[in-house]
Amino acid sequence: MALTVGSTAPDFKTTDQDGNAVKLSDFKGKKVVLYFYPKDQTPGCTAQACSLRDNYKALQKAGYEVLGISSDDEKSHRKFIEKEKLPFRLLADTDKSVHNLFGTWVEKSMYGRKYMGTARVTFIIDENGLISEVIEKVDTQNHAGQILGTHAKAAKPKPTKKVSKKGLRKPVKKVAKKKK
Repeated sequence: MALTVGSTAPDFKTTDQDGNAVKLSDFKGKKVVLYFYPKDQTPGCTAQACSLRDNYKALQKAGYEVLGISSDDEKSHRKFIEKEKLPFRLLADTDKSVHNLFGTWVEKSMYGRKYMGTARVTFIIDENGLISEVIEKVDTQNHAGQILGTHAKAAKPKPTKKVSKKGLRKPVKKVAKKKK
């Protein structure tokens, strides 16, 4: 059964980055942003988490509690939170039980190879535990804007410097083509 707007969000029990038990029902009476993402410290997942981090106060002001969830373990989540200074909890779902409840553990394909992985989907859950919105086409750079309903309200994540083995990369100069 696919979860849609108006469906009751399935309750679950898992742990956060510190090993604390977390149940969705603990948040009854609050609006919850439950975002599923593939992997800690990867470019798209970092951009998404930083968009939520940079707009966390606006999300809180709008009444949202933010919970990220992936199949990574608690230790990986702690490192991700520390490195990116994330102000919200990340939930560990190593057995994919929560993914299966929400239908986010799916078959994917890359370069013709099929594999199982996390669908990047965000569920907005209202105070009564009902799904009020499902964001399936996540804009990792401006995910907070999608949640808040306008791209103008959200701060853009700060670009990170890419580091190669030889150190910081230098900007590539564009060379104009000469007309013949």
